[in-house]
Amino acid sequence: MNQVSQPMKRSGPLVIAALALLLLILHQDYWLWNNKTLVLGILPIGLFWHICISLAATFLWYVATQIAWPLRDDGRTNEAKASAQEDRG
Repeated sequence: MNQVSQPMKRSGPLVIAALALLLLILHQDYWLWNNKTLVLGILPIGLFWHICISLAATFLWYVATQIAWPLRDDGRTNEAKASAQEDRG
């Protein structure tokens, strides 16, 4: 389920870094400073924007842990399993 293709593993950290930089740029919402629009009649548009940025950052960090730092990435686990099977039989 956590299997990611090899090309994605190599370019994954670069994609994550680019998306993090994009979120950093989008976080600077100078275009909404003077906007008086309310979302759902109660939430200022600037606050709504920051909620969306926070949710996007949460998703980005989840994806980063899956792509850039997968749990079963190193070959030592496979080597340990192979040596354990050799010891048993």
